[in-house]
Amino acid sequence: QVQLVESGGGLVQAGGSLRLSCAASGRTFTGYTMAWFRQAPGKEREFVAAITWSFGSAYYADSVKGRFSISRDNAKNTVALQMNSLKPEDTAVYYCAARPYFNIATMPNPATYAYWGQGTQVTVSS
Repeated sequence: QVQLVESGGGLVQAGGSLRLSCAASGRTFTGYTMAWFRQAPGKEREFVAAITWSFGSAYYADSVKGRFSISRDNAKNTVALQMNSLKPEDTAVYYCAARPYFNIATMPNPATYAYWGQGTQVTVSS
C-alpha cells in the first residue's frame, strides 16, 4: 500500500520561501513519477512540478519555473519542493502524487496519478 505524507506547509510573506516534503512508503519507487499539484479554493487541481524517481529528471509548470525546485532523496524515500520568491497566487493546498510510469504528455493531468497525499496548506500573504 503506497502512502504519501506531506509536511512543511505554513504561512509566509510574499517573497519568502518554504520547503515542502513528501514521505513515500509502501514499496520501491523505481520507475515512478512523483509530482506536486496544488488546488486553490474554487479552482481545479493544478500541476506544479514532477520528477522521475529513477533518473531525477525534473519538470515544472511555467508559473513556477525559476522559483520552485523539485528533488528526491532515494535513500530516505522523500520528495521535496523548494519554493522561493513566493507570491500570493501560490496560496493553495499542495498535494504530493505518484504514478508507476513516465509519460511526459500526461504528466500534468491529475487523473493519471494513482496515489495522493492528504495535502498541506501554503498561504502567502501580500
